[in-house]
Amino acid sequence: MAHRPSPSPRPQNAGRPKPHGRRAVVRTGILAASLATLFSAASLDRAVAAPASVRSDTATTDARALVQPQGRARVTAAVFDLDGTGREPAVYGDDTPYDTASIVKVDILAAALLKAQDTGHALTAQERDQAEAMIERSDNAAANALWRRIGLAPGLEAANKRLGLTATKGGPGAKWGLTRTTASDQIRLLRAVFDTGSASPGGSTALTEASRTYIRTLMTRIVGEQAWGVSAAGGSGWALKNGWLQRNTTGLWDVNSVGRVTANGRHYLVAVLSDGNTSMKDGIALVEREARAAVTSATAH
Repeated sequence: MAHRPSPSPRPQNAGRPKPHGRRAVVRTGILAASLATLFSAASLDRAVAAPASVRSDTATTDARALVQPQGRARVTAAVFDLDGTGREPAVYGDDTPYDTASIVKVDILAAALLKAQDTGHALTAQERDQAEAMIERSDNAAANALWRRIGLAPGLEAANKRLGLTATKGGPGAKWGLTRTTASDQIRLLRAVFDTGSASPGGSTALTEASRTYIRTLMTRIVGEQAWGVSAAGGSGWALKNGWLQRNTTGLWDVNSVGRVTANGRHYLVAVLSDGNTSMKDGIALVEREARAAVTSATAH
């Protein structure tokens, strides 16, 4: 794995791309719906609440935060050239663990599909509905159900061994959003879904082509409010999943994005993980800036 420093400084003309849809910022309708979800039995806040409790990506912001955000953001980016000959990603920043928030939903779906493959059956109609809601709209109730279906963290970790992941630890109990992962491990997961090369991770027990196609398809159908993140590093034809989560004790935000982008006619897998952001807006800007810089660096090599 090629470990490299952050590819800053950025070109001054590297502006923020036009959004693919409305940014996930404070909007009255979204906030009202988010708070309703937040206090429901199926909300992520209950699913991932830890001693340092968190706010979830169902509540994009919360005006009731009792603490003033402070601290400094931390970020790591990894990029893998699907069309290249190298078999290791380039990693910018320290490849240390971060909380996943909702990017783990791709991993949960992969584990659910492996479990279905083992039984010789496809996902049930209910499971497909849950999978689609979980990926396309980042629905937490659907994630709760599929997290239980795969057997919580032990089920996720067993699936990840088959998918080639080596540094991802499932969240405790029902707290799937507190799964810990690294940028390079997210590239391994993305390779298990997108890489068709002979050296792709996994083996005879990995995802079938039908399962891989299903995940890829859902990742291209992200709702407009959530169509930000690594997609900023490419043009059309992206596939992604984002995650965001606010800490009650600090007011700081985890903001993550993973997916596949196309830039200059080449295909890249990109994972950007961050924490310590003073706002979700700042986190999105950081993630998009790092994604663009990492892909630009990869194309230069």
